[in-house]
Amino acid sequence: MSATPSTPALPAASPLLTIDPRFAALVIPSTRLDCLHTGSRWTEGPVYLPATDELVWSDIPNNRLLRWSEGAGSGVFRQPSGFNNGNTLDREGRIVSCLHGARAVVRTEHDGSRTVLASHWQGKRLNSPNDVVVKSDGSIWFTDPSYGIDSDYEGYKADSEIGGCHVYRLDGQSGELELVSSDFERPNGLAFSPDESRLYIADTGRTHRANGPHHIRVFDVIDGRTLSGGEVFAIVSPGLADGFRLDERGNVWTSAGDGVHCYAADGALLGKTLVPEVVSNVCFGGPRLNRLFITATTSLYAIYLAVNGARRPA
Repeated sequence: MSATPSTPALPAASPLLTIDPRFAALVIPSTRLDCLHTGSRWTEGPVYLPATDELVWSDIPNNRLLRWSEGAGSGVFRQPSGFNNGNTLDREGRIVSCLHGARAVVRTEHDGSRTVLASHWQGKRLNSPNDVVVKSDGSIWFTDPSYGIDSDYEGYKADSEIGGCHVYRLDGQSGELELVSSDFERPNGLAFSPDESRLYIADTGRTHRANGPHHIRVFDVIDGRTLSGGEVFAIVSPGLADGFRLDERGNVWTSAGDGVHCYAADGALLGKTLVPEVVSNVCFGGPRLNRLFITATTSLYAIYLAVNGARRPA
């Protein structure tokens, strides 16, 4: 484990900004925002590993996965990583990752070997899988925008074989890959509600079109495998709703241009955690899931909350 470079300037005052009184029950007024690591190019894909009590996240342009744990600090988890982006855990505690380089969803087995789970749709290569979640039934849901093939910065520049940016479901038993939504410009982060009855999906189409979407949509999950609805849940500004996670009460904690925004299940903006860099993604971690880890441009941050992250239904 190596020492980290000097940290970005943190807010002198509280990093918490309350917009709705309900936010007070979710945060700790005296808490601080901690910078745990800096020196990356674009951090993404945080995932907490309960077995080792450590945080793993992506530094996409540097083609590596990093790790951090209390006391030991930060270091390299895997390099090269295949331009790894989003990460999550399956029901057996294995890391499931989206690789821009391989244009695939890949699982890291307990022995360290890697298994390709999905790389093609109807015989055509995926674009560049971006973010991924695993449902309690073992199915794997992921988004497939074009960011990893747009240039050589976060993958390998190429044309899309599919011709669109979609959302997919991979059956945990049969391995069948299904397209579950095709009406996004650039589908990005996604997360289930605590009871898995709803699926939230971000559209960051504004990265490619001046008036493009920068919002989160919400779908009803039908029979555990299909989606209906898809109305806009929240429009995020400044910045984009890149990646996000939900707490045990159903609140959505999402990335934004000025930090992390917290939305109630009814779509109301409750408050913000201000961060000195553009945020890409978040995840709940720590033994009690009461610490929010934040990937933001060059750095990894964390803040303790008064609410715990949602746990996958048994």
